[in-house]
Amino acid sequence: MNAIEAVNLGKCYTRKGLGAPTLFGALTGRFRKKNEPFWCLRGANFEIPAGRTIGVIGPNGSGKSSLLGLTAGTITPTEGHVRTNGRISSLLELGAGFHPDLSGRENVFLNAALLGIPREDVKKKFDRIVDFAELREFIDMPVKHYSSGMYVRLGFSVAVEVDPDILLIDEVLAVGDIAFQLKCLDRIRDFQKRGKTLLFVSHALQTVEEFCHEAFLIHHGRLVERGDPGDVILKFIRSYMGEGGGLYTQEFGTRAVEFGQVRLLDAAGKDAATFETGGAMTVEIHYVARRRVEKPVFGFSLKTGNGMYVYGSNTQIQKHDIPFIEGEGTVRLDLAPLRLMHGNYFLSLAIHSWDHAEQFHRREDWWPFAVRNPTGALGLFQLDSRWSH
Repeated sequence: MNAIEAVNLGKCYTRKGLGAPTLFGALTGRFRKKNEPFWCLRGANFEIPAGRTIGVIGPNGSGKSSLLGLTAGTITPTEGHVRTNGRISSLLELGAGFHPDLSGRENVFLNAALLGIPREDVKKKFDRIVDFAELREFIDMPVKHYSSGMYVRLGFSVAVEVDPDILLIDEVLAVGDIAFQLKCLDRIRDFQKRGKTLLFVSHALQTVEEFCHEAFLIHHGRLVERGDPGDVILKFIRSYMGEGGGLYTQEFGTRAVEFGQVRLLDAAGKDAATFETGGAMTVEIHYVARRRVEKPVFGFSLKTGNGMYVYGSNTQIQKHDIPFIEGEGTVRLDLAPLRLMHGNYFLSLAIHSWDHAEQFHRREDWWPFAVRNPTGALGLFQLDSRWSH
């Protein structure tokens, strides 16, 4: 049985033109433009079987939250339809469903009533809701005085304790502190064990890969890719995030020395985007020095798909002194054996002077790649470990 079915689902808004703000604008003909349609989501077709966890990823403004709002019924589709089977609970927007002048206690009952939960059932679960949210001493305070983290904690507690069949979660969990996020993820694991259906939007790519059975990639209002989370995430970071794709990447420097082509090579010396834990990875870095530079320093760093710093080093730290560079040249960085575990990563490269006074060229989070680990071991980094008895 499908928990969620969408057929040609779409939502269109009207993007209104701006009137002439000044007399000069009016005199020069800058009058109001015609209203234009804006499709935040269009032509979405999918089925989600009951008991599946789906992660929705994509750039900001791509239509992810609109998809959840349409599924929850808080947004009316312009075309197509979406059907759901089972009770839905959602956490789509910070403080959604809360009345700011009511206390946390009153809002628990109000929120549950909007979800169709009888008052007597809420009374039985009230203590669990408050304890999970860790708001016992603030529960009778008006929620307009709550912090964003308190809002999220109470909203999530109500959403999970009403025991829905389908749980919809937007990026609001990122507002809570780390301890509460881990607590929420444990509850999500519990939901999965009980056969619940989850659909959630997240920029935490590692979390999507770890928790989801499938991932949806949305871009410019279109569902452009769906499938195995690792494959979809790799497509996302390679298509829209790395190589100067405009998302998260940074580039700066004097350009006295500049990066040329950078290739990621596997053990066979072939261009690759996916590598294996314990295998080999070589970064071939071409550069152009526009003047003679004495004792340049080449450096690199690695981050996870979630932006966590993993490791960084350079030729100066590793005592590989380069006397000087001038004109075109190539340096190679060998990572063998590759200690990274299963996941998606970003490579950053930099060239700077020996005294760090001049940054010649730096490209941050520019080259994405994936690592697959066939052993089944868990974690972020492989350590040399041995057992004895």
